[in-house]
Amino acid sequence: MKAIRFHAPEDVRLEDIPEPECGPDEIKIKVHNCSTCGTDVKILHNGHQNITRETTMGHEVAGEIVEIGANVGGDWKVGDRVQSIAAVPCGECYECKHGWMQVCENQTSVGYQYDGGFAEYMIVPQQVLAVDGLNRIPEGVGYDEASAAEPFACAINAQEQLGIEEGDFAVIFGAGPIGCMHTRIARGVHKVGTVVLIDINAERLAMSADAVHPDVTIDASTEDPVARVMELTNGRGADVIITATPANVTQEQALRMAARNGRISFFGGLPKTNPTITCDSNLVHYRQLHIHGANGSAPEHNKRALQYIATGQVPVKDLITRHIKLEDALEAFQIVAKGEAIKVTVEP
Repeated sequence: MKAIRFHAPEDVRLEDIPEPECGPDEIKIKVHNCSTCGTDVKILHNGHQNITRETTMGHEVAGEIVEIGANVGGDWKVGDRVQSIAAVPCGECYECKHGWMQVCENQTSVGYQYDGGFAEYMIVPQQVLAVDGLNRIPEGVGYDEASAAEPFACAINAQEQLGIEEGDFAVIFGAGPIGCMHTRIARGVHKVGTVVLIDINAERLAMSADAVHPDVTIDASTEDPVARVMELTNGRGADVIITATPANVTQEQALRMAARNGRISFFGGLPKTNPTITCDSNLVHYRQLHIHGANGSAPEHNKRALQYIATGQVPVKDLITRHIKLEDALEAFQIVAKGEAIKVTVEP
């Protein structure tokens, strides 16, 4: 079968490899869609500390069951349409036992320790099944939409920490697919008031704004986003701010534009070579700011994402603006890197 294989940074190849065999504790799926994200681009160029061998990339996976191991429990059937989690908690550590599976200390990942979904077939490992991480795709939800449930789940995890109230003034940095999903969750689930979407790529900002219709857009390459947000709020600042971008400056700007009792999500991780920001601690102290990290998602968030998609509460179909065949998957990475699409999905 064909697969996109990571060998080393800057050495990612489309290869013919043997079709994987299904073990007694595993499920084998035919991949229908594996969507791409900025993390795939980072892996292409820089690798990842959790990828210590040649591996098949891809972690936003939806497909069809073609084989079920003899020891697998439950009522799975060949032909079931399924979506897999990407981040795999152990289910046994202190964090998992306390319901914090998204910060499991023993977390492994599809596309990292386990071969991923940029391939014609993929094995769903026992570790995924053990934490109820394989989900049936609801009726009426396409494979492409289901593959977007994984990043959607990450956005759900971030927003549920923020204590968002109906009518809140919300700012979202980053007009990529995650920023679009954050916009729709903030509106469709939490019923915020004004939504401001910020980016430094004017074309991507316009493309995303046409899809998710924020109340205000700010091109931060030409305008000071802090000054603009303070103007929009009559000097009070934003109630909720989400930095869905790996840029240090956006985290610093988030602190400066936050209202009293403002809630901030540092959603996008910063480059490991430059992971620090300048934080005015007095802003945090006197404005009583709440700063939250956001690390991936738990299996439950994936289930919730699929339900939001199925009910139409948070649609994602129109955010998938490019469908690319597996043979051209390396092109997909370039499209993502250049911001030429909202969401790109690969179809083996």
